Amino acid sequence: MTTTFPEKRTAVITGAGAPRGIGRHVARTLATAGWDIAALDIDAESVRQFADELAAETGRTVVGIGVDIADKDSVESAFEVIDRELPPVLAEVNLAGIASPHTIFELDDETFDRVMAVNAKGTLFMMQAAATRMIEAGTGGRIVNTSSITAFDGGGTFSKTGYAAAKAAVLGLTRGGARELGKHAITCNAIVPGPIDTDIMGGKLTDDRKAGMSADIPLQRVGQPQEVAGLIKFLVSEDSSFVNGDSVFIDGGKHMV
Repeated sequence: MTTTFPEKRTAVITGAGAPRGIGRHVARTLATAGWDIAALDIDAESVRQFADELAAETGRTVVGIGVDIADKDSVESAFEVIDRELPPVLAEVNLAGIASPHTIFELDDETFDRVMAVNAKGTLFMMQAAATRMIEAGTGGRIVNTSSITAFDGGGTFSKTGYAAAKAAVLGLTRGGARELGKHAITCNAIVPGPIDTDIMGGKLTDDRKAGMSADIPLQRVGQPQEVAGLIKFLVSEDSSFVNGDSVFIDGGKHMV
């Protein structure tokens, strides 16, 4: 069934605290499009400051919440705040993640467990909390997860095996979520970014690093966070109601399926 979204609705966005991350661009784009925002990040101070700034800028209700998405109790506590202070959750965007530059022989148990916990288990916990509320409200909804081109090519100039494994797991979570939640008019899709100009790849990209990363991209450049935000804006909209279980590449043509 198709769904018409109510005027008052909330988008939950993880990873919204980093000044040079994608999350802030997504939050700003969706707030401008009429969504109220729950901005989540492990850096509570940064995300709360950003929430105050975005609320003043857009006139929307924006709540900043500190959360460790790898901790199920922390996720549930965050949603209790959302339930109390914001309209119903109709969109949930999983952008929080950590990279891993370790090769297969450098990858110890502790590092691998943390990479999987944040990128994969954290995605699962957020999906569970958001979908539960969407089903209870009977509103339908949108879930957008963040995988990576690394899940397909096994690693790049920075993130390697552990990150590739975690981001491949995100694709499985997305497809399973799409199959199980579709009957509730909840779509679940993944974005698959190539190199994007953020700090996740070991800090701010220099011109030399950008040139190296874009050498095999047909558009001959790295992507910008606002371009990812534009794609997510579509995927959480009513217009995307028949897009489900997909892996949407945003990589300038680096990986063509």
